[in-house]
Amino acid sequence: MADVYGSDQIYHGSISGLGSGTGSAFSLLPAQNATGNWIKVVQRVPVKITLNADELKAHPLRIGLSMEVKVDTQDQSGPTLAQTPRTSSLSSTKAFERPVSESEALVKKIINSN
Repeated sequence: MADVYGSDQIYHGSISGLGSGTGSAFSLLPAQNATGNWIKVVQRVPVKITLNADELKAHPLRIGLSMEVKVDTQDQSGPTLAQTPRTSSLSSTKAFERPVSESEALVKKIINSN
């Protein structure tokens, strides 16, 4: 359900992909509790949902809309994500193409300017 249409329009689709991890997994400085008491914090994993094309034509979506999503985990009749052929790589990075010394110099520059 999209906030722009309210409960009048319900979209149907299927999960077609999962993110590689939560945002904190790729954070330069992941949050850690300094007191030694570990608190469970909900982490969000990006989920790609392929929506019904006819429903999207009738009620187009725009970037930035809020959505309310319900996933039926009881229906497991479709292929698992591992069985679904990938059309592109799951993730890639160019972080290791530069020498570490350049990254360290940039980190020092940022710290010194703040």
